[in-house]
Amino acid sequence: MEIVSLWFNKDLLKLHRQIIFSNLGELLHFLKSTNFSKAILIAMAVTIPVLLSLRWGHLEIGLALCFGAFWSSPSDVSGNFRHKEIGILFSAVLVMLVSFIGGYLKFETWLLIPVLGLLTFAIAFISVYGFRASLISFSGLLALVLSFAHEPQELEVYEYALLIGAGGLWYLFLAVAWYRINPKAQTEELFWETYRLTAEFLETRGKLVGPNTDRLELQSKLFEIQTKLIEHHETLREILLLSRKSSGRSGYQAKRLLIFVELIDMLETAIANPVNYGKMDALFRDHPEFVGSFQNIIFEMAGQLRTIAEAGTDHRKIPKNAILANCFEKVEHHIAFYRNGTGTGDYEGFLMLQNLLQYLKEQFEKLKKIKWLLGNPDMGSVDLVDQAAAKRFIVPQDYDPKLLLGNFSFRSTIFRHSLRLSVTVMIGYALGTFFDFQNPYWILLTIIVIMRPSYGLTKSRTKDRIIGTLLGGAIATGFVFIIQNPYVFGALGMVSLVIAFSMVQKNYKAGATFITLTVVFVYAIIRPDIITVIQYRVLDTLIGAGLSFVAMLWILPAWGFMEIREQIEKSVKANRGFFAQIAAYYEQKGKATTTYKISRKEAFVETSNLSSAFQRMAQEPVSKQKNLDKIYELVVLNHTFLSSLASFSTYIQNNPTTKASLKFKKFISEIDENLSQVLLLLADSNSKRALIELGNDQFSKEQLPTFVPEDIKLFPNVDLKLERELQEAHLVTEQLHWLYSLSGKMLGVVSRIEFE
Repeated sequence: MEIVSLWFNKDLLKLHRQIIFSNLGELLHFLKSTNFSKAILIAMAVTIPVLLSLRWGHLEIGLALCFGAFWSSPSDVSGNFRHKEIGILFSAVLVMLVSFIGGYLKFETWLLIPVLGLLTFAIAFISVYGFRASLISFSGLLALVLSFAHEPQELEVYEYALLIGAGGLWYLFLAVAWYRINPKAQTEELFWETYRLTAEFLETRGKLVGPNTDRLELQSKLFEIQTKLIEHHETLREILLLSRKSSGRSGYQAKRLLIFVELIDMLETAIANPVNYGKMDALFRDHPEFVGSFQNIIFEMAGQLRTIAEAGTDHRKIPKNAILANCFEKVEHHIAFYRNGTGTGDYEGFLMLQNLLQYLKEQFEKLKKIKWLLGNPDMGSVDLVDQAAAKRFIVPQDYDPKLLLGNFSFRSTIFRHSLRLSVTVMIGYALGTFFDFQNPYWILLTIIVIMRPSYGLTKSRTKDRIIGTLLGGAIATGFVFIIQNPYVFGALGMVSLVIAFSMVQKNYKAGATFITLTVVFVYAIIRPDIITVIQYRVLDTLIGAGLSFVAMLWILPAWGFMEIREQIEKSVKANRGFFAQIAAYYEQKGKATTTYKISRKEAFVETSNLSSAFQRMAQEPVSKQKNLDKIYELVVLNHTFLSSLASFSTYIQNNPTTKASLKFKKFISEIDENLSQVLLLLADSNSKRALIELGNDQFSKEQLPTFVPEDIKLFPNVDLKLERELQEAHLVTEQLHWLYSLSGKMLGVVSRIEFE
């Protein structure tokens, strides 16, 4: 018993150590993250002007600079630094103009409310120009709302507005200075997250291979991880390809670009190797030794990617290749034993194992290339990425003024959101003024921070904001009763401010908690009735959150079913474009063109966008989830179609293929015709529905002739050339049959959906 107890205590101690080191690692990464450094910058930007102004007796000047810096900071997000500079500069100009206009909004309430609504709509409508424009818009809305919170006594309105703009430039100066000091921080953090997400993606695929797993849940998780990865890829692509170097491309940048290419290939190779789980389960049921062998390889690769993420730029911590090489030897031994031992066994099962092994070997080669690049190789022997061609992968944002006119319609999600936001802000201000709240602008601030174009995100932010505010208010009340020292309040406010800004993007609930703490601690310094302030803070937040949630339900709601058809159409169109490029490449051979690669990238991006749109729709009220089951089936079919396309693409690029036959061209034509009909139905489902009379069952029963003889034997002396030709015939036949079946199923599902 003593031995058992000792063993148990040691095991428990080991577990505690693992948890402590894991938490310590997460804490260290958090302290090194760009979110934390940005929070430090914001804290410096808002406190230094206030402290200096207190020292010299010009508090209003310090407050104006503080507000300008704070309002310009939202544009400081991951991406190309030049775009970031321009975003902060535009934010500074916008908040200056808004502060100038807001300074003269001294009308009667009945006249001020419509003017406030008009300004809110105009500023929010800037979001039609993309994500960074939406952050600039958010800065303008903050400036508009908070112009009600502070009225300068010593400064003229134009002086105050100019100082607001100067505060934005002050924050821009700090952001540029920090970038010059640590230019690699943003890139390294994005790579850290991309390594970990890629590892999680591979690991989830490894779990799918095992028996007795919830594959529906794992597939859903794969879609979610894939969406996050593609978002990270887009940001890294912008950073690495649009960075300008006065002395040419740096060695660091060139290596990271090559590593980035390998990470993209790892994702696309994984997606390009779909598994027929029914056949795989049957094979593994008779030969369970393959399950553990293949999973060991996959999990080891995922673990090595995580180790690489933690190693960062320290190439001494990069894992060696020996462990994976041993894993591959074991799998090859099992496959050889299977082939030699069965004699006349299942040739299709053998091909499945060979294809899975080949896929893992391709991933291993990419992993080895990443580790080699991280080991500081001589870049003179490396083929660098052609940046001129690579820049074609980046879709530039359209800033044509006509875009505003094109979105000035109830069909536009941004138009509906801007109108909904302006109406809600007017109602909130009217309530705050009529009931004479202590700080009615808190209601408006809550509305602006919480309300988003989609119902799901607004709902989650409403819940997190309420919980965070209540929790922050409770904690602050405890501190106020215990502590009475204003200097301690100031220190706690500063710490809370840094934590709030560093967590608001990752964990909005925690961010809202610390924002509330910051506000309470600041008010505790300047006002004795702090308990009253806490009560009004909580009440205003509840009113603002309630108004936001109700507005999403009743004021020009933009439900997912209203936009899902357009996203399906984009995804199918992108897949069709990629399919056309694959067919052309199969006939022409040679090296894959940039156009071919761009079509592949667009297919992945649009399919990921479709998954995101479906997730938003699934978060909406059940009464608004129209045709959810059919749309989910369509999303899965579209993902599966892209996986098969990517598999076909990978095979024909990495293996010699025979000449395209007339039968091959006929199949290509039939598949393309199905996709064409799908797009036709999506574009005009009412007038074109009569063209489609075939159902899903009929499509699934369509059979394409096979090129693979059914009596192939697994003799050890099968001719290598014949084996390769049979492998090509098997894969091409399977893929064409599968693509034709999938396109037919998509057509059948679309023909039964009533889009509105």
